[in-house]
Amino acid sequence: MSLEKNKAVVRRLYEAFDRRNFGLLDKSIAPDYIDHPRQFRGLETYKQHLTMFFKSFPDSHETIEDIIAEGDKVWAHIKGTGTHKGEFRGLAPTGKKITWEAVSIWRIVDGKIVEMWCAVADELDFYKQLGIGIIE
Repeated sequence: MSLEKNKAVVRRLYEAFDRRNFGLLDKSIAPDYIDHPRQFRGLETYKQHLTMFFKSFPDSHETIEDIIAEGDKVWAHIKGTGTHKGEFRGLAPTGKKITWEAVSIWRIVDGKIVEMWCAVADELDFYKQLGIGIIE
C-alpha cells in the first residue's frame, strides 16, 4: 500500500475511537492484532480494552497532531482529553478532566493494522491527573 493509504488507515482508526464505531475498527484492525504495550493479542481483546476505556472516559477524544509514514509503519502523535466518569482499573470515578499525549507506531499489512507500539506515553502524568500520587 502507499504511504498515504497507510496514513488513512490510522486516521480511520482514530475516527473509530472518537465515534465509538466498532464497525470502523473491524475495517482497520486485523483479527490477530498485537498490542505490544498492553501485551495482548486480537481484535476482540482490543475491543474489550476500548470498551473499558470508553466507560471510564465517555467523552474521550483524541486528535492527531502529526502523522508520518515509512514502509509498512505509521507514527502518530496524538493528544487526548477525557473526563473520568467511570471506574478505571479499580479507581472510582473522580470527575476530573484529564489530558494525555502519546506517540504510537502502527504496522499495516494489506490495509489493516497488525501491530502497535507506544513509543511515548506519559502514564505517570495521566495517573497524577486522576489524583493517584505514585511519585510526588
